[in-house]
Amino acid sequence: MYNNSSLSSIVYGGIFMALTILFTYVFAIQTTFIRVDFAFIPICLYAMRFGTTKTIIMSALADIIGSNLFMPGLYFPGFTISAIASSFIYGKFLYKKTITLKKLLLMNLTIFSFVDCILNNIWLTLMYKDAATSFYIMRIVKSVLLLPIKAAILYNIYKPLRYFILKYNN
Repeated sequence: MYNNSSLSSIVYGGIFMALTILFTYVFAIQTTFIRVDFAFIPICLYAMRFGTTKTIIMSALADIIGSNLFMPGLYFPGFTISAIASSFIYGKFLYKKTITLKKLLLMNLTIFSFVDCILNNIWLTLMYKDAATSFYIMRIVKSVLLLPIKAAILYNIYKPLRYFILKYNN
């Protein structure tokens, strides 16, 4: 039998999965090689509340479901690995931790260094060969410009929600 906390984590998982899909595929600026989205917001909020393992499951399912709903036939498992890696980093930096702007910048820099610069470029090169290499610089510039913006957005969302996140953490 499910207890209240497992039922609530399933319900919240579904809600945040839907938000992640919407922020990734509907409310995003998308080209072949560059996407600007705000999917990090629901993923980070979920990581603050439920931790690394549940966040990994939620974001992996959101990636698989979202790519099959909005880009049928274009699912590539490498990007699910990137979503898992990002979720792991979010969970380690945010779950039951004191959140500061400096910590958010470091978290986003870690994701930029490992996921954006390494993993995503590997996946794009596997998919598009030489065409992807011409967009590396543009993708890196986009990610560098978004580092402080993402940190500021998360910090400004966290501040008013801090009490509720800390109160209801498992």
